[in-house]
Amino acid sequence: MKNSAILLISCPDAKGEVATIADFVYRHGGNILHADEHADEESGLFLMRVEFDPKDFDIDLPGKDLADKDLADFSKHFSAIAEKFQMKWRLAQSSHRPRMIILVSKYDHCLVDLLYRHQSGELACDIPLIVSNHPDNQPIADFYKIPYAIISITKDNKPQAEDQIQTLIEDHKADFLVLARYMQILSNDFVNRYPQRIINIHHSFLPAFIGARPYHQAFERGVKLIGATSHYVTEVLDDGPIIEQDVVRVSHRDTVEDLIRKGRDLEKVVLSRAVRWHIENRVLLYGNKTVVF
Repeated sequence: MKNSAILLISCPDAKGEVATIADFVYRHGGNILHADEHADEESGLFLMRVEFDPKDFDIDLPGKDLADKDLADFSKHFSAIAEKFQMKWRLAQSSHRPRMIILVSKYDHCLVDLLYRHQSGELACDIPLIVSNHPDNQPIADFYKIPYAIISITKDNKPQAEDQIQTLIEDHKADFLVLARYMQILSNDFVNRYPQRIINIHHSFLPAFIGARPYHQAFERGVKLIGATSHYVTEVLDDGPIIEQDVVRVSHRDTVEDLIRKGRDLEKVVLSRAVRWHIENRVLLYGNKTVVF
């Protein structure tokens, strides 16, 4: 896999930002492979993703795991530009494989899809652990040779169960979490420990039909389209920044079971897309929105 550096930027919109960043990469020997930008008129915010080949870059970059290394040398050279344009920035590297822990309950379709895509090389990450509140998916984890931790949750032991999960997350040095139809509402304390690091799949085209049993809600409303939404988890239920959505047409002939069957096909595809874009550092957040480059 070709190694590239990825510079992610958000700042107030101003003239000359694209030219300045491109000139910086050029002057230091980098070759831009991809450049995407978006100026949001309502907020006055500018967002940019620049991917470049660092082979001849004359600034010392850390090893492939940029997230855990010292960026002092790059920061020293880039800080004047960042200060001039009031930039918030992050540097990533395509060869870095983040560590993803999957949380799942009984439904297995999203879990199986993620594990298959990971095994086939589509998801360039490591999966050190699967956590569940049920034993049902143990055989799937065994097939893919991934450790499977069962932590039962009741209304009486939820804080203790979340403490156990957090310990596992820390022990396995997870970079982010994926809720693959994990049918538990996480506490605010848990969510706040991992800002912009928990990806959920909701079996509805948010903001419609939030909460439980959205397909039943959709059926009762007589909708002609159903959908699925993958989003970052926040304190507000099903209200986090949306990463990806998709829809499928339904008709008056479809039963609730038909809606559920069609919806599951959407859920796994939408979740896998969102996870891949997160891994590839394509998602930038502003307010309660995302830009996906």
